[in-house]
Amino acid sequence: MPTKYCPECGTRRGMVRETARRAYEDLPKPKKRKLSAWNKFVKANAKKPRFRLRSGAPNLKKLGVAFRKTPAGRKKRR
Repeated sequence: MPTKYCPECGTRRGMVRETARRAYEDLPKPKKRKLSAWNKFVKANAKKPRFRLRSGAPNLKKLGVAFRKTPAGRKKRR
């Protein structure tokens, strides 16, 4: 069973990680970038069977055609 103290310096082994984790939790989280209309469409529809290939990958060509028929897709072409 490993010892709880470092044989070289005598400090507790778990202490460093614990304080580092606490300092990391105190940092403000960076703001996430807003998804584009296309990203939102793919996220919502990529798992649907009509947009899947037999290999299981999303069919981006079909997704693109369907996206262009949505209001957000039409807006992008202006």
